[in-house]
Amino acid sequence: MTPEQIGIVGCVVLVVLLCSSMPVAFAMAAVGFLGFAWVVSPHAAVSVLTFDLYKTFASYSLTVIPLFVLMGQVAFHGGISRRLFDAAYHWLGPLRGGLAMATVGACTAFGAICGSGPATTATMALVALPEMKRYKYSMELGCGAVAAGGSIGMMIPPSVVFIVYAIMTEQSIGRLFIAGIVPGVLTAVLFCAVIYLQCVRRPELGPAAPSSTWKAKVLSLRGAWETMVLFVAVMGGMFGGVFTPTEAAAIGAAGTIVITAIKRRLSFQMLVQSLKETLRTSVMVMIIVAGAVVFGHFLAVTRIPFAMANWLGGLPLPGWVIMLLVTSFYLVAGCFVDALALILLTIPIFYPVVTNLGFDPIWFGVMIVLVTQMGVVTPPVGVCVYVVSGIERDVPLETIFRGALPFLLALLAVAILLILFPGIALFLPSLVHP
Repeated sequence: MTPEQIGIVGCVVLVVLLCSSMPVAFAMAAVGFLGFAWVVSPHAAVSVLTFDLYKTFASYSLTVIPLFVLMGQVAFHGGISRRLFDAAYHWLGPLRGGLAMATVGACTAFGAICGSGPATTATMALVALPEMKRYKYSMELGCGAVAAGGSIGMMIPPSVVFIVYAIMTEQSIGRLFIAGIVPGVLTAVLFCAVIYLQCVRRPELGPAAPSSTWKAKVLSLRGAWETMVLFVAVMGGMFGGVFTPTEAAAIGAAGTIVITAIKRRLSFQMLVQSLKETLRTSVMVMIIVAGAVVFGHFLAVTRIPFAMANWLGGLPLPGWVIMLLVTSFYLVAGCFVDALALILLTIPIFYPVVTNLGFDPIWFGVMIVLVTQMGVVTPPVGVCVYVVSGIERDVPLETIFRGALPFLLALLAVAILLILFPGIALFLPSLVHP
Protein backbone atom coordinates (compact mmCIF):
# COMPACT_ATOMS: atom_id res chain seq x y z
CA MET A 1 0.00 0.00 0.00
CA THR A 2 1.12 3.56 -0.67
CA PRO A 3 1.56 5.98 2.26
CA GLU A 4 -1.55 7.87 1.12
CA GLN A 5 -3.64 4.69 1.21
CA ILE A 6 -2.30 3.83 4.66
CA GLY A 7 -3.25 7.33 5.79
CA ILE A 8 -6.81 6.90 4.52
CA VAL A 9 -7.06 3.54 6.33
CA GLY A 10 -5.80 5.22 9.50
CA CYS A 11 -8.43 7.96 9.24
CA VAL A 12 -11.19 5.38 8.78
CA VAL A 13 -9.95 3.37 11.78
CA LEU A 14 -9.86 6.56 13.85
CA VAL A 15 -13.48 7.37 12.98
CA VAL A 16 -14.51 3.81 13.93
CA LEU A 17 -12.72 4.09 17.28
CA LEU A 18 -14.32 7.47 18.00
CA CYS A 19 -17.77 6.08 17.14
CA SER A 20 -17.12 3.19 19.55
CA SER A 21 -16.69 5.77 22.37
CA MET A 22 -12.96 5.23 22.78
CA PRO A 23 -11.41 8.35 24.40
CA VAL A 24 -10.29 10.82 21.74
CA ALA A 25 -6.73 11.16 23.03
CA PHE A 26 -6.06 7.42 23.14
CA ALA A 27 -7.71 6.83 19.76
CA MET A 28 -5.53 9.45 18.05
CA ALA A 29 -2.36 8.29 19.82
CA ALA A 30 -2.98 4.61 19.02
CA VAL A 31 -3.77 5.18 15.34
CA GLY A 32 -0.88 7.61 14.99
CA PHE A 33 1.60 5.27 16.66
CA LEU A 34 0.56 2.14 14.71
CA GLY A 35 0.28 4.05 11.45
CA PHE A 36 3.73 5.62 11.87
CA ALA A 37 5.15 2.17 12.66
CA TRP A 38 3.57 0.82 9.46
CA VAL A 39 4.81 3.62 7.20
CA VAL A 40 8.27 4.15 8.74
CA SER A 41 9.30 1.58 11.38
CA PRO A 42 8.30 0.41 14.88
CA HIS A 43 11.49 1.85 16.36
CA ALA A 44 10.80 5.26 14.84
CA ALA A 45 7.19 5.11 16.09
CA VAL A 46 8.36 4.51 19.68
CA SER A 47 10.73 7.46 19.40
CA VAL A 48 7.99 9.72 18.03
CA LEU A 49 5.51 8.68 20.73
CA THR A 50 7.89 9.26 23.63
CA PHE A 51 9.19 12.54 22.19
CA ASP A 52 5.70 13.93 21.50
CA LEU A 53 4.41 13.04 24.97
CA TYR A 54 7.42 14.65 26.64
CA LYS A 55 7.33 17.71 24.36
CA THR A 56 3.65 18.32 25.04
CA PHE A 57 3.79 18.06 28.82
CA ALA A 58 7.06 19.99 29.01
CA SER A 59 5.85 22.74 26.66
CA TYR A 60 6.20 26.23 28.12
CA SER A 61 3.53 27.54 25.74
CA LEU A 62 0.94 25.11 27.09
CA THR A 63 1.36 26.38 30.66
CA VAL A 64 -1.24 29.01 29.78
CA ILE A 65 -3.89 26.27 29.86
CA PRO A 66 -3.66 25.26 33.56
CA LEU A 67 -3.19 28.90 34.58
CA PHE A 68 -6.30 30.14 32.78
CA VAL A 69 -8.28 27.09 33.94
CA LEU A 70 -7.22 27.82 37.53
CA MET A 71 -8.34 31.41 37.05
CA GLY A 72 -11.80 30.23 36.02
CA GLN A 73 -12.09 27.61 38.78
CA VAL A 74 -11.22 30.07 41.56
CA ALA A 75 -13.63 32.60 40.07
CA PHE A 76 -16.42 30.03 40.07
CA HIS A 77 -15.85 28.71 43.58
CA GLY A 78 -15.32 32.26 44.85
CA GLY A 79 -18.80 33.32 43.73
CA ILE A 80 -17.72 35.73 40.98
CA SER A 81 -20.07 34.04 38.50
CA ARG A 82 -23.08 34.50 40.79
CA ARG A 83 -22.30 38.18 41.30
CA LEU A 84 -22.00 38.62 37.52
CA PHE A 85 -25.44 37.11 37.04
CA ASP A 86 -26.95 39.30 39.75
CA ALA A 87 -25.60 42.42 38.05
CA ALA A 88 -26.91 41.34 34.65
CA TYR A 89 -30.26 40.40 36.22
CA HIS A 90 -30.82 43.85 37.74
CA TRP A 91 -30.25 45.54 34.38
CA LEU A 92 -31.95 43.09 32.00
CA GLY A 93 -34.41 41.17 34.18
CA PRO A 94 -37.38 43.57 33.71
CA LEU A 95 -37.36 42.94 29.93
CA ARG A 96 -39.26 40.09 28.31
CA GLY A 97 -36.81 37.22 28.35
CA GLY A 98 -34.59 39.41 30.52
CA LEU A 99 -33.34 36.58 32.73
CA ALA A 100 -32.26 34.64 29.65
CA MET A 101 -30.55 37.78 28.31
CA ALA A 102 -28.89 38.25 31.69
CA THR A 103 -27.63 34.68 31.46
CA VAL A 104 -26.08 35.37 28.04
CA GLY A 105 -24.48 38.54 29.41
CA ALA A 106 -23.13 36.71 32.45
CA CYS A 107 -21.82 33.88 30.22
CA THR A 108 -19.98 36.43 28.09
CA ALA A 109 -18.44 38.11 31.13
CA PHE A 110 -17.55 34.84 32.84
CA GLY A 111 -16.02 33.56 29.61
CA ALA A 112 -13.52 36.40 29.96
CA ILE A 113 -12.06 34.71 33.03
CA CYS A 114 -12.80 31.06 32.27
CA GLY A 115 -11.72 30.11 28.74
CA SER A 116 -13.92 27.04 28.33
CA GLY A 117 -17.37 26.71 26.79
CA PRO A 118 -18.51 23.64 28.77
CA ALA A 119 -17.16 25.10 32.02
CA THR A 120 -19.00 28.38 31.42
CA THR A 121 -22.17 26.42 30.62
CA ALA A 122 -21.93 24.35 33.81
CA THR A 123 -21.30 27.41 35.95
CA MET A 124 -24.19 29.47 34.61
CA ALA A 125 -26.57 26.49 34.62
CA LEU A 126 -26.06 26.19 38.38
CA VAL A 127 -26.57 29.93 38.87
CA ALA A 128 -29.26 30.91 36.36
CA LEU A 129 -31.65 27.98 35.94
CA PRO A 130 -33.01 28.06 39.53
CA GLU A 131 -33.83 31.77 39.07
CA MET A 132 -35.57 31.11 35.76
CA LYS A 133 -37.68 28.42 37.40
CA ARG A 134 -38.64 30.84 40.15
CA TYR A 135 -39.90 33.38 37.61
CA LYS A 136 -41.84 30.75 35.60
CA TYR A 137 -39.59 30.76 32.54
CA SER A 138 -39.96 28.08 29.90
CA MET A 139 -37.15 25.59 30.46
CA GLU A 140 -36.88 25.20 26.70
CA LEU A 141 -35.81 28.84 26.43
CA GLY A 142 -33.87 28.84 29.69
CA CYS A 143 -31.81 25.71 29.05
CA GLY A 144 -31.27 26.67 25.41
CA ALA A 145 -30.01 30.12 26.45
CA VAL A 146 -27.58 28.59 28.98
CA ALA A 147 -26.22 26.05 26.47
CA ALA A 148 -25.84 28.63 23.69
CA GLY A 149 -24.55 31.34 26.02
CA GLY A 150 -21.94 28.97 27.42
CA SER A 151 -20.55 28.43 23.93
CA ILE A 152 -19.49 32.10 23.88
CA GLY A 153 -16.79 31.10 26.36
CA MET A 154 -15.02 29.44 23.42
CA MET A 155 -14.72 32.79 21.60
CA ILE A 156 -14.23 35.32 24.38
CA PRO A 157 -10.58 35.40 25.49
CA PRO A 158 -8.89 33.65 27.19
CA SER A 159 -10.05 30.68 25.09
CA VAL A 160 -8.48 27.23 25.39
CA VAL A 161 -9.41 26.52 21.75
CA PHE A 162 -7.55 29.65 20.61
CA ILE A 163 -4.52 28.60 22.64
CA VAL A 164 -4.38 25.17 21.02
CA TYR A 165 -4.94 26.61 17.53
CA ALA A 166 -2.17 29.16 18.08
CA ILE A 167 0.32 26.53 19.22
CA MET A 168 -0.48 24.21 16.30
CA THR A 169 -0.23 26.97 13.68
CA GLU A 170 2.55 29.00 15.39
CA GLN A 171 0.35 32.10 15.52
CA SER A 172 0.32 34.72 18.27
CA ILE A 173 -1.92 33.71 21.18
CA GLY A 174 -2.38 37.35 22.12
CA ARG A 175 -3.51 38.39 18.62
CA LEU A 176 -5.99 35.50 18.49
CA PHE A 177 -7.37 36.44 21.90
CA ILE A 178 -7.90 40.03 20.82
CA ALA A 179 -9.42 38.93 17.50
CA GLY A 180 -12.13 37.04 19.39
CA ILE A 181 -13.40 40.03 21.40
CA VAL A 182 -15.61 41.75 18.80
CA PRO A 183 -17.07 38.52 17.31
CA GLY A 184 -17.76 37.27 20.85
CA VAL A 185 -19.59 40.44 21.88
CA LEU A 186 -21.46 40.51 18.56
CA THR A 187 -22.58 36.93 19.14
CA ALA A 188 -23.86 37.83 22.61
CA VAL A 189 -25.84 40.79 21.23
CA LEU A 190 -27.45 38.65 18.54
CA PHE A 191 -28.26 35.94 21.11
CA CYS A 192 -30.12 38.56 23.14
CA ALA A 193 -31.97 39.63 20.00
CA VAL A 194 -33.02 36.02 19.37
CA ILE A 195 -34.33 35.76 22.95
CA TYR A 196 -36.23 39.05 22.70
CA LEU A 197 -37.87 38.15 19.38
CA GLN A 198 -38.95 34.76 20.71
CA CYS A 199 -40.48 36.34 23.81
CA VAL A 200 -42.28 39.03 21.79
CA ARG A 201 -43.88 36.29 19.70
CA ARG A 202 -44.54 34.02 22.71
CA PRO A 203 -44.55 36.08 25.94
CA GLU A 204 -45.08 33.00 28.09
CA LEU A 205 -41.54 31.83 27.31
CA GLY A 206 -39.89 34.54 29.40
CA PRO A 207 -42.10 36.71 31.64
CA ALA A 208 -40.57 39.99 32.73
CA ALA A 209 -39.14 40.06 36.25
CA PRO A 210 -39.96 42.89 38.71
CA SER A 211 -38.25 46.19 37.93
CA SER A 212 -35.17 47.17 39.90
CA THR A 213 -34.54 50.67 41.19
CA TRP A 214 -31.68 52.69 39.79
CA LYS A 215 -29.98 52.43 43.16
CA ALA A 216 -30.17 48.64 43.04
CA LYS A 217 -28.87 48.62 39.47
CA VAL A 218 -25.88 50.78 40.33
CA LEU A 219 -25.11 48.81 43.49
CA SER A 220 -25.26 45.54 41.54
CA LEU A 221 -22.30 46.70 39.45
CA ARG A 222 -20.11 46.23 42.50
CA GLY A 223 -20.37 42.51 41.77
CA ALA A 224 -18.85 42.97 38.32
CA TRP A 225 -15.74 44.97 39.22
CA GLU A 226 -13.64 41.83 39.81
CA THR A 227 -14.23 40.60 36.27
CA MET A 228 -13.53 44.02 34.79
CA VAL A 229 -10.26 44.37 36.71
CA LEU A 230 -9.10 40.88 35.70
CA PHE A 231 -10.07 41.33 32.05
CA VAL A 232 -8.36 44.72 31.76
CA ALA A 233 -5.23 43.43 33.50
CA VAL A 234 -4.93 40.31 31.36
CA MET A 235 -6.02 41.65 27.97
CA GLY A 236 -4.71 45.16 28.47
CA GLY A 237 -1.28 43.82 29.32
CA MET A 238 -1.16 41.64 26.22
CA PHE A 239 -2.69 44.35 24.02
CA GLY A 240 -0.03 46.82 25.13
CA GLY A 241 2.81 44.34 24.83
CA VAL A 242 3.57 44.56 28.55
CA PHE A 243 3.67 40.81 29.06
CA THR A 244 3.32 37.53 27.17
CA PRO A 245 0.18 35.34 27.18
CA THR A 246 1.82 32.98 29.68
CA GLU A 247 2.63 35.88 32.00
CA ALA A 248 -0.90 37.21 31.49
CA ALA A 249 -2.32 33.83 32.52
CA ALA A 250 -0.19 33.83 35.67
CA ILE A 251 -1.28 37.37 36.53
CA GLY A 252 -4.93 36.45 35.93
CA ALA A 253 -4.75 33.36 38.15
CA ALA A 254 -2.91 35.18 40.91
CA GLY A 255 -5.26 38.18 40.64
CA THR A 256 -8.32 35.95 40.98
CA ILE A 257 -6.91 34.35 44.12
CA VAL A 258 -6.08 37.77 45.61
CA ILE A 259 -9.52 39.21 44.83
CA THR A 260 -11.25 36.14 46.28
CA ALA A 261 -9.12 36.46 49.40
CA ILE A 262 -9.97 40.16 49.73
CA LYS A 263 -13.68 39.26 49.48
CA ARG A 264 -13.06 36.71 52.26
CA ARG A 265 -14.30 33.86 50.11
CA LEU A 266 -10.99 32.02 49.87
CA SER A 267 -10.75 28.92 52.03
CA PHE A 268 -8.29 26.06 52.06
CA GLN A 269 -10.98 23.59 50.97
CA MET A 270 -12.06 25.85 48.09
CA LEU A 271 -8.48 26.29 46.90
CA VAL A 272 -7.87 22.53 47.01
CA GLN A 273 -11.08 21.89 45.06
CA SER A 274 -10.09 24.49 42.45
CA LEU A 275 -6.65 22.90 42.08
CA LYS A 276 -8.18 19.44 41.67
CA GLU A 277 -10.54 20.62 38.95
CA THR A 278 -7.69 22.52 37.26
CA LEU A 279 -5.48 19.44 37.28
CA ARG A 280 -8.25 17.23 35.86
CA THR A 281 -9.17 19.65 33.08
CA SER A 282 -5.59 20.56 32.16
CA VAL A 283 -4.41 16.96 31.92
CA MET A 284 -7.45 16.12 29.78
CA VAL A 285 -6.66 18.93 27.34
CA MET A 286 -2.94 18.24 27.22
CA ILE A 287 -3.28 14.49 26.68
CA ILE A 288 -5.66 15.24 23.78
CA VAL A 289 -3.06 17.63 22.37
CA ALA A 290 -0.35 14.97 22.75
CA GLY A 291 -2.48 12.37 20.99
CA ALA A 292 -3.22 14.81 18.19
CA VAL A 293 0.48 15.59 17.74
CA VAL A 294 1.25 11.87 17.36
CA PHE A 295 -1.58 11.50 14.84
CA GLY A 296 -0.39 14.63 13.05
CA HIS A 297 3.07 13.14 12.58
CA PHE A 298 1.47 10.03 11.10
CA LEU A 299 -0.52 12.18 8.66
CA ALA A 300 2.64 14.07 7.76
CA VAL A 301 4.54 10.94 6.70
CA THR A 302 1.55 9.79 4.63
CA ARG A 303 1.58 13.21 2.90
CA ILE A 304 -2.22 13.39 3.02
CA PRO A 305 -2.26 17.05 4.20
CA PHE A 306 -0.05 18.11 1.30
CA ALA A 307 -2.05 16.09 -1.22
CA MET A 308 -5.29 17.59 0.12
CA ALA A 309 -3.83 21.10 -0.01
CA ASN A 310 -2.64 20.63 -3.60
CA TRP A 311 -5.98 19.15 -4.66
CA LEU A 312 -8.08 21.91 -3.12
CA GLY A 313 -5.69 24.60 -4.29
CA GLY A 314 -5.84 23.23 -7.85
CA LEU A 315 -9.62 23.25 -8.08
CA PRO A 316 -10.90 25.68 -10.76
CA LEU A 317 -12.88 27.58 -8.13
CA PRO A 318 -12.50 31.02 -6.53
CA GLY A 319 -10.75 31.07 -3.17
CA TRP A 320 -13.90 32.11 -1.33
CA VAL A 321 -15.77 29.06 -2.65
CA ILE A 322 -13.03 26.73 -1.39
CA MET A 323 -13.10 28.57 1.95
CA LEU A 324 -16.86 28.07 2.06
CA LEU A 325 -16.37 24.33 1.47
CA VAL A 326 -13.82 24.13 4.30
CA THR A 327 -16.14 26.07 6.63
CA SER A 328 -19.07 23.82 5.71
CA PHE A 329 -16.96 20.78 6.54
CA TYR A 330 -16.26 22.15 10.02
CA LEU A 331 -19.93 23.00 10.47
CA VAL A 332 -21.02 19.42 9.69
CA ALA A 333 -18.12 17.66 11.44
CA GLY A 334 -18.64 19.79 14.55
CA CYS A 335 -21.98 18.06 15.02
CA PHE A 336 -20.20 14.73 15.49
CA VAL A 337 -16.73 15.47 16.93
CA ASP A 338 -15.71 17.48 20.00
CA ALA A 339 -14.53 20.99 19.08
CA LEU A 340 -11.00 20.65 20.47
CA ALA A 341 -10.50 17.20 18.94
CA LEU A 342 -11.86 18.40 15.59
CA ILE A 343 -9.42 21.31 15.45
CA LEU A 344 -6.48 19.11 16.42
CA LEU A 345 -7.42 16.52 13.79
CA THR A 346 -8.04 18.86 10.88
CA ILE A 347 -5.67 21.81 11.27
CA PRO A 348 -2.72 19.85 9.78
CA ILE A 349 -4.90 19.21 6.71
CA PHE A 350 -6.69 22.52 6.13
CA TYR A 351 -4.24 25.10 7.46
CA PRO A 352 -1.87 24.76 4.44
CA VAL A 353 -4.89 25.14 2.14
CA VAL A 354 -6.02 28.33 3.84
CA THR A 355 -2.58 29.94 3.84
CA ASN A 356 -1.94 28.95 0.20
CA LEU A 357 -5.19 30.68 -0.77
CA GLY A 358 -4.00 33.86 0.94
CA PHE A 359 -6.49 33.96 3.82
CA ASP A 360 -5.37 35.50 7.10
CA PRO A 361 -4.62 32.73 9.65
CA ILE A 362 -5.93 34.88 12.53
CA TRP A 363 -9.25 35.34 10.71
CA PHE A 364 -9.35 31.62 9.95
CA GLY A 365 -8.82 30.84 13.65
CA VAL A 366 -11.83 32.98 14.58
CA MET A 367 -13.93 31.31 11.88
CA ILE A 368 -12.93 27.86 13.12
CA VAL A 369 -13.95 28.70 16.68
CA LEU A 370 -17.23 30.17 15.46
CA VAL A 371 -18.29 27.12 13.44
CA THR A 372 -17.24 24.76 16.23
CA GLN A 373 -19.41 26.85 18.55
CA MET A 374 -22.31 25.68 16.42
CA GLY A 375 -21.24 22.08 16.99
CA VAL A 376 -21.44 22.30 20.79
CA VAL A 377 -25.17 23.14 20.67
CA THR A 378 -26.29 20.81 17.85
CA PRO A 379 -27.04 17.07 18.01
CA PRO A 380 -25.70 14.50 18.38
CA VAL A 381 -22.49 15.70 20.12
CA GLY A 382 -23.67 19.06 21.48
CA VAL A 383 -21.45 18.98 24.54
CA CYS A 384 -22.86 22.18 26.08
CA VAL A 385 -26.37 20.75 25.77
CA TYR A 386 -25.27 17.57 27.52
CA VAL A 387 -23.72 19.65 30.31
CA VAL A 388 -27.05 21.43 30.89
CA SER A 389 -28.89 18.10 30.72
CA GLY A 390 -26.58 16.62 33.34
CA ILE A 391 -27.35 19.49 35.72
CA GLU A 392 -31.06 19.93 34.93
CA ARG A 393 -32.11 16.26 34.80
CA ASP A 394 -35.85 17.00 34.85
CA VAL A 395 -35.72 18.59 31.38
CA PRO A 396 -35.69 16.14 28.44
CA LEU A 397 -32.58 16.29 26.27
CA GLU A 398 -34.61 16.95 23.12
CA THR A 399 -36.21 19.99 24.81
CA ILE A 400 -32.79 21.50 25.47
CA PHE A 401 -31.66 20.87 21.89
CA ARG A 402 -34.89 22.45 20.63
CA GLY A 403 -34.28 25.49 22.81
CA ALA A 404 -30.69 25.88 21.59
CA LEU A 405 -31.41 25.57 17.86
CA PRO A 406 -32.76 29.15 17.34
CA PHE A 407 -29.40 30.49 18.46
CA LEU A 408 -27.77 28.82 15.46
CA LEU A 409 -29.35 31.57 13.33
CA ALA A 410 -27.34 34.15 15.28
CA LEU A 411 -24.12 32.14 14.87
CA LEU A 412 -24.76 31.82 11.13
CA ALA A 413 -25.34 35.57 10.92
CA VAL A 414 -21.99 36.23 12.65
CA ALA A 415 -20.25 33.80 10.28
CA ILE A 416 -21.70 35.58 7.24
CA LEU A 417 -20.66 38.97 8.63
CA LEU A 418 -17.12 37.70 9.25
CA ILE A 419 -16.88 36.41 5.67
CA LEU A 420 -18.20 39.68 4.22
CA PHE A 421 -16.28 41.94 6.61
CA PRO A 422 -13.08 40.23 7.86
CA GLY A 423 -12.14 43.48 9.60
CA ILE A 424 -14.61 42.60 12.37
CA ALA A 425 -12.03 40.09 13.59
CA LEU A 426 -8.85 41.69 12.28
CA PHE A 427 -9.22 45.35 13.27
CA LEU A 428 -8.19 45.00 16.92
CA PRO A 429 -5.26 42.62 16.21
CA SER A 430 -3.95 45.14 13.66
CA LEU A 431 -3.46 47.59 16.54
CA VAL A 432 -1.38 45.18 18.61
CA HIS A 433 2.36 45.48 18.85
CA PRO A 434 4.00 42.82 16.66
